[in-house]
Amino acid sequence: MKPFDKTRKCNSFPMLTMVAFPTLLFGFFCYNQYMKTIPFPDFNHQQPFKESSNSTNFKLQETNKDDDDGNVRVVLPLEECDIFTGEWVFDHGSSRPLYKEDCEFLNTMVTCLKNGRPDSLYQKWRWQPKACSLPKFEAKILLEKLRGKRLMFVGDSISFNQMLSMACMVQSVIPPEKRSLSYAKYTIVFKMEDYNATMEFYWAPFLVESNVDPPTMRDGTVEPIVKLESISKHGDNWKNVDYLIFNTYIWWRYPTVKVLRGSFEDGVTDYVDIDQNVAYESALKSWAKWVEENVDPNQTSVFFSSVAPSHMMSSAWNNTNGIMCLNETTPIVNTSTFDVGTNQQLSAILENVVRSMKIPLQFLNITRLSEYRKDAHTSIYAAPGGKLLTQEQKADPARYADCVHWCLPGLPDTWNELLYRLIIYQT
Repeated sequence: MKPFDKTRKCNSFPMLTMVAFPTLLFGFFCYNQYMKTIPFPDFNHQQPFKESSNSTNFKLQETNKDDDDGNVRVVLPLEECDIFTGEWVFDHGSSRPLYKEDCEFLNTMVTCLKNGRPDSLYQKWRWQPKACSLPKFEAKILLEKLRGKRLMFVGDSISFNQMLSMACMVQSVIPPEKRSLSYAKYTIVFKMEDYNATMEFYWAPFLVESNVDPPTMRDGTVEPIVKLESISKHGDNWKNVDYLIFNTYIWWRYPTVKVLRGSFEDGVTDYVDIDQNVAYESALKSWAKWVEENVDPNQTSVFFSSVAPSHMMSSAWNNTNGIMCLNETTPIVNTSTFDVGTNQQLSAILENVVRSMKIPLQFLNITRLSEYRKDAHTSIYAAPGGKLLTQEQKADPARYADCVHWCLPGLPDTWNELLYRLIIYQT
C-alpha cells in the first residue's frame, strides 16, 4: 500500500433481515439554526471507459481537450492517476445507477424517489478523472478481495450512508440466504457467508469518546462533550480489521467544543470550552497515535475520507433566489469561483495530521468532487426519525431541508467506486 503522497497538492480537503431499524438506533444532527435528523443504524485490469453516444460531458474541468498550457491530455496508468481530479459526466445509458432504490438495505432516510422526489437525474452522474478512467465496479472482484476479511467504516452518519451504499453495490451477487445484517449499540455488521467476510459500520462521530456515543444520547438535544485523549474504548473495536475507513467532520459544528475534565464513567460533568480547531486537531492526533500504535500496515489498510460538504448557501452557485439545496437538479458548473462553505481550517488540520503519520495511509479525497453535487442531497425528501416530512414542514425548507446527507443511489456510490479503486489497485 502506498503512503499518502506528500508531493501531490490536493485540490481541497477538502442490511438487514428485512426488519426496520428500531427508533433507538436513530440519531439526530443539529445544523446551524435548524434540527437535522440523521439515520444511525436503523456494508484482470479494466479497460478505460469508452464514451458512448449516450453520454454527455458536463464540463467541470477541461479534461478531454488540451489543458491550459495547450498540451494534449495524457491518459496515465491507474497507479499514477489522480482519481480525485476530474469532471461529472451525465450518462444517458444503463450504467447508472449502480443499483436500484429498492435495495433491501435502504431505509426511508435515503430513498428520495420513494419519498416523493420528482426527478432522478442525480442518480445518473458518473465521475470521470482527468487523466484516466475508473475501472468498472465489479462486486465479485471486491468480494474476492474481502474473502476471509473485515471491512469497517468508522465515523458518523455519513459513514453509515456510505456503508449502506456499499452493501447495495455488492448484494446482487450474494444469494439472499447467504447475506444477513445484525446490529448492536455501536456496530452494524453485514455478513457475506460465502466469502466468510463482513462489512461493518462503527458509530464514533468524533472518533474519540463523547457523550453522544450511546444510542440514548444521539437525539440532538444536548451539546456534545468530548474527551480528546480517550480513544481506546472505541479503538478496541477496530482491532483485527483488515480495511478501516475513518471519517469525522459534521459533528464538529460549534466554534468551541466542550472538553470533559475527568471520566464519563465517573459521572464527571465538568468541562472546559476549547477552540474548535484546537479540539479537532487534538482528537485527530489521538486517533493518529492509536493507529500508529495498534495497526500493522502489513495486515491492515487504513483510509481516511476527507470532509463531506453540505450545501446551505444557494448564493454560492449564484442561485440568489434559492433556498439551500432545495430543487437543485444538476451539479455546480463553475469550477473556479464557488465556495459552498466547507470548513477549510478543519480540512487543513486533517491534511496536516494525515501527512505527519508514520504509517502508510490512503486518503479518500472526496471533498471537491462532492462540493459540485448540490443536487444530490435528501433535501425535503428525507425522513427524520423514520418519518416523512409533513406538507407544512416541506413548505419550510430553510428549517427542514437536509442538505447534509445524500440520496441513495447517489453520490456515496461514487465514493465507493473510488474506494474500490484504491482497495483493488493499491492495497
